Amino acid sequence: MAEEGEKGEGKGFKVADRRRFSETGEAREAAPAAEARPEAEEPRTAGEKRVEVQNESSDDLPGLNFSTFVISLSTQALMHLGEIPDPITGKVASDFPVAKQMIDIIGMLGEKTRGNLDPGEQQLMEDVLYDLRMRYVEAVKKR
Repeated sequence: MAEEGEKGEGKGFKVADRRRFSETGEAREAAPAAEARPEAEEPRTAGEKRVEVQNESSDDLPGLNFSTFVISLSTQALMHLGEIPDPITGKVASDFPVAKQMIDIIGMLGEKTRGNLDPGEQQLMEDVLYDLRMRYVEAVKKR
């Protein structure tokens, strides 16, 4: 019977530190994962590939917080109401059932976060919901 040390021989693995910050909290200059992985090597999973793409472009995006999340949802609702053009096609089109669903999602988010928001976030939530609901009623009347 082979010794335990002989079984694992040749099947080792390499551990690479992929953290963006060092142990002292300082930002590292380059991503260690990009240096350690050869260009031709494919990622092991689809999820790993998606994460790498997000990390490459995340420097261009503004910080995400609750307010920007609510505004992004309201922008989608406005697009489906036909108020703003679709950013991909550039065309203005309305889809009232989807717009209503987006408004309901924002309303549900408001209900689930009630009491956990700071005053500014609570006011934003109320203002966005009021505005979207009024726009939805007007859009349905015009149809």
